Amino acid sequence: MTHGGPTLTDLRAAADTLRSWIGEADRVLIGAGAGLSVAAGYDYADTRRFAELFPALHRLGLRARYQLIGLRLPPDLLWGYWSVHVTDIRFGPGPHPVYRGLRDLVGDRHHFVMTSNVDALFSRNGFDAGRIFTPQGDYGRYQCERPCARDTWPSKPIIDAALAAYDPATGRVTDPAAIPACPNCGGEVFLNVHKGPEYIPDPYLPAGRRLQAWLDDGPADERLLVLDIGSGYNTPTVVRLPMERIARSRAHGRLLRVNPVQPEVPALPGGRALGIAAGAGDLLAAVAGH
Repeated sequence: MTHGGPTLTDLRAAADTLRSWIGEADRVLIGAGAGLSVAAGYDYADTRRFAELFPALHRLGLRARYQLIGLRLPPDLLWGYWSVHVTDIRFGPGPHPVYRGLRDLVGDRHHFVMTSNVDALFSRNGFDAGRIFTPQGDYGRYQCERPCARDTWPSKPIIDAALAAYDPATGRVTDPAAIPACPNCGGEVFLNVHKGPEYIPDPYLPAGRRLQAWLDDGPADERLLVLDIGSGYNTPTVVRLPMERIARSRAHGRLLRVNPVQPEVPALPGGRALGIAAGAGDLLAAVAGH
């Protein structure tokens, strides 16, 4: 793929362009990757926050949450970590200014969201849950690891139970009964997120169909703005490349990519693609005039 679109590095000019392109759009498709949640304070590479939340794991030599992705641990230590992590990132209280700022910016324009993030920060900050497609899953549900069936269940009860039995000094769940098991077969369970072939995407497929219908319903001459925020090259086929493809397929579609380190965009005719080399938090603050 040839990348050749322009990139803006001046924050004020970028904020002005974002306001202008939003204002000129008939509809807005938001594509969001991990960088947006990083801007909201949920950085899987944050070593300071990791040491605060997981002192026992820190003593074992671990330094950041990303190191726990796919790491095999004893069940009591595994669920000690995940009960704290999911409570922090998925069930934590309070609004998040970055997501609220994005919601305010979109305003009453017709919009849809597609995100690889599994933290539900969009729906928790004013976006309509019916217009959010999360193909990678949601920490708010869990499933059998086999899986023995196509069932998934709300995760908050098992997270709350594990957290109630969590010992910060050891990092472990001290009550074996608080370690979750499959309600059907009694086997191991995990969160309903895409980490391998056992993943059950069924809860999210209706939103994917609604997104496709939403795209199909748009007139050929509509001014669709594809606002791609924080998607990089770790899993580009989930958000980054689909956003490029959708923008390219629209005669008047625009692609605006916000990414502090990977803002590259393809060269679309008529200057319809622009990269902004800035973090989402800084850009939205500039848009708000802060």
